[in-house]
Amino acid sequence: MTTDPVYVTDALIAEDIDAYLARHEQKSLLRFITCGSVDDGKSTLIGRLLYDSKMIFEDQLAALEADSKRVGTQGQEIDFALLVDGLAAEREQGITIDVAYRFFTTEKRKFIVADTPGHEQYTRNMVTGASTADLAVILIDARKGVLTQTRRHSFLAHLIGIKHIVLAVNKMDLVGYDKTVFERILLSYRSFASEIGITNFTAIPISGFKGDNITALSDNMPWFKGPALIEHLEGVEIAAAADEAKPFRLPVQWVNRPNLDFRGFSGQIASGTIKPGDAVRVLPSGKTTMVDRIVTLDGDVDEAVAGQSVTLTLSDEVDCSRGDVIAAADAPPEAADQFEATLVWMADEAMIAGRAYWLKLATLTVSATIQQPKYEINVNTLDHLAAKTLELNGIGVVELSTDKPIVFEAYADNRTLGGFILIDKLTNATVAAGMLHFSLRRAQNVHWQASDVNRDMRANLKNQRPALLWFTGLSGSGKSTIANLVEKKLHRMNRHSFLLDGDNVRHGLNRDLGFTEADRIENIRRVGEVAKLMTDAGLIVITAFISPFRAEREMVRSMLPEGEFIEVFIDTPLAEAERRDVKGLYKKARAGQLKNFTGIDSPYEAPETPEIRIDTTAMSPEEAANMIIDRLLG
Repeated sequence: MTTDPVYVTDALIAEDIDAYLARHEQKSLLRFITCGSVDDGKSTLIGRLLYDSKMIFEDQLAALEADSKRVGTQGQEIDFALLVDGLAAEREQGITIDVAYRFFTTEKRKFIVADTPGHEQYTRNMVTGASTADLAVILIDARKGVLTQTRRHSFLAHLIGIKHIVLAVNKMDLVGYDKTVFERILLSYRSFASEIGITNFTAIPISGFKGDNITALSDNMPWFKGPALIEHLEGVEIAAAADEAKPFRLPVQWVNRPNLDFRGFSGQIASGTIKPGDAVRVLPSGKTTMVDRIVTLDGDVDEAVAGQSVTLTLSDEVDCSRGDVIAAADAPPEAADQFEATLVWMADEAMIAGRAYWLKLATLTVSATIQQPKYEINVNTLDHLAAKTLELNGIGVVELSTDKPIVFEAYADNRTLGGFILIDKLTNATVAAGMLHFSLRRAQNVHWQASDVNRDMRANLKNQRPALLWFTGLSGSGKSTIANLVEKKLHRMNRHSFLLDGDNVRHGLNRDLGFTEADRIENIRRVGEVAKLMTDAGLIVITAFISPFRAEREMVRSMLPEGEFIEVFIDTPLAEAERRDVKGLYKKARAGQLKNFTGIDSPYEAPETPEIRIDTTAMSPEEAANMIIDRLLG
């Protein structure tokens, strides 16, 4: 017999509805996920929580009551999964394939629960649902015990930084509410959990179908002394409360300046508390000042805490912009540009080592390059595997570098300043989620050495403006021929230039690289860095590389000042380039003797908006060279 929950209608509803709603708004909010193997009862449990909290829609409630009368029960035999089964594809396949969010409330707290998928191929979906959760309810079928999926979900929950784990041993009614079954599962799970760093969790024997130990302790399991699941969810400490005790951090979302007399810095407080008069440090510049005012939509306040959105005004005029972090002066976070991180790959296309992606952390977006994984994690066995890339749903530890220092903290200490996403620069699709571990030692030991003689002085000495003419096109398109003519003409005009040819560079600097996609990317990255140094010397640099991928050409463009990168597309149709075949490469590629050859079995992504387009079927090399020089010096 299960003890029926007692529901008390709040007298405020009848007496003062505004006061009731105000009190409801002030309830704390707990976000949690449910996860487990197929048929462990996630949907049934969520249905039970919704039903027993009396927060389902009236039409659903009426239908359930009618159904309960039909079967002669008080709701105990209702198929609660129908309440949360929102996707037709899930009904057809019998699995959860996406994250479904549900909302309910009790007298003490509001809740958002994410029903996350259990299959390994939907790891990215579970990570998405877990990324904002404070707690994870991991269900285990009492008949089956700890399974591979139990291990996977526990590992992912711990990886994402969820501090509170509930081990819900479900379907206890099907094992006769046997205490020894529960204790055997508990012992097995505790042994595993300690291996991955989970040292504290709450185990509750339940029956989502019957309602045992959900809202109240069950008479069917007198040996269990509690708490019931709802009681535990109502009492657990949420992340926002814990964050208030940490040092103050405010990532700046925007600079608010409606008039000359007001300059405020707006954002959501990631951690800590702040008061007027507190000393703060603006990072990465390191400038210190004090907080003058804390402005909110309701006016000035004397204190603000983690989770609040505020605008700070500072006592001094300091350089601070979007992406900067205002922090406690005596406990500032680090700033670095090279890191170790865990990466969860979420794109259908595999990760490409060396490719530049947009990295978004808090309010800052920077360009980041990912190196080949140090290892990939088998989430089923927790083994570390050698890997050259990460495929969809793959999880690995990588090193990455950003194009400028970013303010961060380890993800374990601060989700806001330690968690990031990667975005494809061309499609703007989110391809990965990541968690920073620490900055690399070399990031702290290697510093840029400023020179008294700068690039402008070097260029003025040569009486020219530095530039990078980036020739791109298929093999045989005429890149090297035209580039050579351009350099000869510039030399006759007493211009200081240097030609970097693709084949020549592979004889020395890039002799260790092949023609795989990853090696092609690294080839262009190295050439881009060399070209950047040469333009810093005041030279006009000419490169002739197939450079087949737009992302890498854009990466090189981003290395240089605005206007110095001039993309020259030598536009020659594949059929014409193959007809010329000066080096016999197309013939070998067609015969299968040359793998990863651009245009045959490796793609070429033509420029969409090049600064200069040369149609070699309608223009001679001499005419093309003249056109390029006119554009360069015009």
